[in-house]
Amino acid sequence: MGGAVLLVACAQAPKPLYLWEDFPRQQYDTLLHQGASPESQIQAMELHATKAQSVHAALPPGFRAHLGMLYLSVGNSDKARELWQTEKSTFPESSPYIDRLLQKLDDGKQKADKSSENPA
Repeated sequence: MGGAVLLVACAQAPKPLYLWEDFPRQQYDTLLHQGASPESQIQAMELHATKAQSVHAALPPGFRAHLGMLYLSVGNSDKARELWQTEKSTFPESSPYIDRLLQKLDDGKQKADKSSENPA
């Protein structure tokens, strides 16, 4: 009996699979347009990513995709592309969604290139 109590007392809860923290709330607020500015959200999410890395925790699904959308909203399409490609490689099940985002990004870039070649 004493040995069983000792074993139970020493047991630890399993480590969470992902470091979620405030990400779900932040994402929800952004989608409702009630969140902070994109720049401050980017800063908060980058701090979250740094913390996750420092404690050897994985970022949750959708984190990089959402951060990429924020970077795109402030005009940094290269960073958005990098984050989306990382999301796709980390979570292959996100491929259809990420492929669509990348296609829209490419289509938008092609339109911008054409309009700069042929000013009206």
